[in-house]
Amino acid sequence: MLSETYPASKKEVLYLKIANILAQQIRSGVLKVGDKLPSIRTVEKIYQVSINTAKQAYMELEKKGFIEARPKSGYFVSSALQRKLSVPSVSAPDTAEAREPGDLLKKAFDSLSIPGMTQLSFGVPDPSLLPVEKLNRSVVKMLRTLPDSGLAYDTPQGSFNLRKNICHWAFVWGGNLREDDIITTSGTSNAFYNALMATTKPGDTIAVESPVYFNLLQIAYSLGLKVIELPTHPLTGIDPDALKSVLHKIQACALISNFSNPLGSCMPEEHKKAVVKMLAARGIPLIEDDIYGDIFFNDKRPVPCKAYDEEGMVLWCSSVSKTLAPGYRVGWVAPGKYKDKILRQKLLQTIGIPSLYQEVVADFMQNGRYEHHLRNLRRALHANSLQYLSAIEEFFPEGTMVSRPKGGFMLWTELDKRVNTVDLFETALKYKISITPGRMFTLQDQFYNCMRLSYGLNWTPEIRDKLSLLGRLIKNMI
Repeated sequence: MLSETYPASKKEVLYLKIANILAQQIRSGVLKVGDKLPSIRTVEKIYQVSINTAKQAYMELEKKGFIEARPKSGYFVSSALQRKLSVPSVSAPDTAEAREPGDLLKKAFDSLSIPGMTQLSFGVPDPSLLPVEKLNRSVVKMLRTLPDSGLAYDTPQGSFNLRKNICHWAFVWGGNLREDDIITTSGTSNAFYNALMATTKPGDTIAVESPVYFNLLQIAYSLGLKVIELPTHPLTGIDPDALKSVLHKIQACALISNFSNPLGSCMPEEHKKAVVKMLAARGIPLIEDDIYGDIFFNDKRPVPCKAYDEEGMVLWCSSVSKTLAPGYRVGWVAPGKYKDKILRQKLLQTIGIPSLYQEVVADFMQNGRYEHHLRNLRRALHANSLQYLSAIEEFFPEGTMVSRPKGGFMLWTELDKRVNTVDLFETALKYKISITPGRMFTLQDQFYNCMRLSYGLNWTPEIRDKLSLLGRLIKNMI
């Protein structure tokens, strides 16, 4: 029996407890596809809760695709649970000469400024999912309380308050970091850029996932680095044996270990341990992008590779660009033994980043506000992912394969070989739909029939209509 004699903070999650109980009954097969659920009135009586709490519990289950409402009949275990879209193929990159994907990247970013565009390509949360008013109040607070109103230069290492809060936050995954271990940066890309500069020189070779975030490829290319793309599983990430086979060729490794962009894969802990150990044995640094680690849909945050770093060889990079404030460009790196080198680089490049936004983020991280926001964000994105997957199953051609991320923002979609997603990208733009062609995530001739879709936009009837239209455009290409 559940009781509503809780303080206000407990009442907020009571409906989630009921939803979790019913979800577990569905997962275990106690409630099967097509079974009718107890009425809302019955739930109210069984759990001794208010009618509104019972309704919220059913709304939560419906959002996550567990149940569906049938007019004048009640709620039933959703038939969508029977749908079984296959996951995409394991990538198989070769040693062919790498090539840039031309001006495709510029075209994709140009589409961001087109009015009325449905941005299925943009990997950030819908503005409605961000605590805009609370952040604005914090900005005003910092303008009043900072001695210089945020106008003075910051130190190269960055805000002490922010670094302190990042270290506190790292305790969630067992991070044993001190304020002095962190350097703030202008977003994760800037952290990655500095990490690559500190660990490599032009002509060096790095190992990456395949497919891999296109900006990482552009950074490597701009620094004159060679890239080896490793076979990558859509669920478990890189193949550690494949990495082992190229250790003699590389000077650094770069991975998005948790909910990778674009695959959404998450490396198992044993793989992370093995990768850190084998790289450290060779003195090869690992640059880890953990920007999606806090956007998990299961009960526990996956640990980053940094958790197993005993030699200071893992450079842990992250930011709040995907969780809190994309435009603030507040990121950081825990660079291990490369700290002094990165500090010198930052001093030469930017001296520091704006102190105002660092202090705003630090203020928001305190007193549990960030975690409260993240809980809401995770629930919304998880619900979005299930709705997007359901629509792809309904509208896309038979044989479509889609990733099954347990966090993050991305769905990697593999289509019929006859579909060229570069052409699909151009066609979809005419209908105010923006996708990200798979060719952008590699330097090799592969992934032409793949694309990345973001479920960061909140689910609406309009999004459903756009996915239906996209499905028709794909079918016309087969």
